[in-house]
Amino acid sequence: MKIYIAKLRGFCAGVDRAIEIVKRALKQFGRPIYVRHEVVHNRFVVDNLKKEGAIFVEEIKDVPVGSVVVFSAHGVPKIVREEAKQRGIRVFDATCPLVTKVHKEVEINYKKGRDLIMIGHKGHPEVEGTMGQVDGTVYLVESEADVEKLKVRDATSLAFVTQTTLSVDDTVNVVSALKKKYPGIVGPRKNDICYATQNRQDGVKELAKICDVVLVVGSPNSSNSNRLREVASNLGVAAYMLDDPSQLDEKWFTNDSIVGLTAGASAPEILVQQVITRLKKMGPTDIEELGNTSEDVIFRLPKELKEFS
Repeated sequence: MKIYIAKLRGFCAGVDRAIEIVKRALKQFGRPIYVRHEVVHNRFVVDNLKKEGAIFVEEIKDVPVGSVVVFSAHGVPKIVREEAKQRGIRVFDATCPLVTKVHKEVEINYKKGRDLIMIGHKGHPEVEGTMGQVDGTVYLVESEADVEKLKVRDATSLAFVTQTTLSVDDTVNVVSALKKKYPGIVGPRKNDICYATQNRQDGVKELAKICDVVLVVGSPNSSNSNRLREVASNLGVAAYMLDDPSQLDEKWFTNDSIVGLTAGASAPEILVQQVITRLKKMGPTDIEELGNTSEDVIFRLPKELKEFS
């Protein structure tokens, strides 16, 4: 069995930062530290942080007054920040800086009197957080069909933003549909899709050119991991997503299969290595890393935690 592993895989700078914020908060303030929503969408990561003393909640009302809370990498609506402040809760914000950039785009367009259209998946915490940055009108679309059905209050004063973890190809199609329907719509100067999402999708496209099967390490609720599987599948390659190495199924490939392996931006490298170990047990393997680019992005920690060591 030949295995190609995408060089750019797994944790991105935003995920690294979010996890480190929780760990440093635990070290500085002791147990428990509360985290609103899963800090990143990966069961392995969340379970390990629970063992270290993190308590995950969905609502600020579930955080005791005066406690310490970390906001997840996906960001939160403004009303959540206000509620935390009113209840005397100390906040450390692990929102990915690239998500924060989208929040600022929403605020700027709102102040200019524009209604907003967000391209994203309904119910995803990043989408809820972004749409909750302003009190004005924000429409949500997921597809070209949604754009076709969309009815807006004022078609002459619109702007759009996108969820950062979407499929690059699908987003291009939706943006094109929006621009065709609303020629005057304003968009960000630079694509909102995050660099890590794009790099990992590009890596999957390279794997799909030479592999019979593509395996994506990631949890079911991880948007960027799901998009990786979809990218491979849309290119006609059998693709499977694994939350745990035990989910590997020998029926997916033979000893002669060429297998591609990657991981979503919220999936730790230890799971990738565990998948490789299981593949080796299924038969002789030849392993090669694919890709020659690198990532050197680092996001700063909150000042209060950065100074603590």
